[in-house]
Amino acid sequence: MFHGLDMAAIRGERLVFSGVNFTLAAGEALLLVGPNGSGKSTLLRILAGLGRLAGGQLRWMDEDALADRTAHAGRVAYLGHQDAVKPGLTAGENLTMWGDPHPGLVAMDLERLVDMPGRMLSAGQKRRLALARLAINPALIWLLDEPTLGLDTASVARLGQVLAAHRKRGGMVVAATHLPLPLLDARELALV
Repeated sequence: MFHGLDMAAIRGERLVFSGVNFTLAAGEALLLVGPNGSGKSTLLRILAGLGRLAGGQLRWMDEDALADRTAHAGRVAYLGHQDAVKPGLTAGENLTMWGDPHPGLVAMDLERLVDMPGRMLSAGQKRRLALARLAINPALIWLLDEPTLGLDTASVARLGQVLAAHRKRGGMVVAATHLPLPLLDARELALV
């Protein structure tokens, strides 16, 4: 179980959110919704261990999730707004550091681009390559910030298949979005 208990965050001198609670079990998904500036990205960064809580707790299996940040990093895969595609590496090489690139290339329909340098990929192809990392990442908790940014309809459908397979294996998904995502039975957490 992954729990957020009475969480609060401050950015600069401003309280971004407070009183945020959630529980996520194996196979579940949570959508973070709300207007721009409501704290969705801030919350995802905190869940990833990249930001600090101003109050409350983040728990993993009834223990402080952030007490051992190395262990927490091993159970989390974070995809932010930047795709983190290295321009001098090919699509295949960009995935190799995460494992066997083939499943990721297949999952996001990138096989024909395996030898294409990252700098030559379109914005949508770079986003698909970033998402392909998820298909080969063993992390239990996927934290996704606007994962459909720049994707066409077919790529969103492929992402839905990747998310469904992850959840079927017991994985969890927390995604910030302004648009509908292909996540069946996902609960929503509204930030205002």
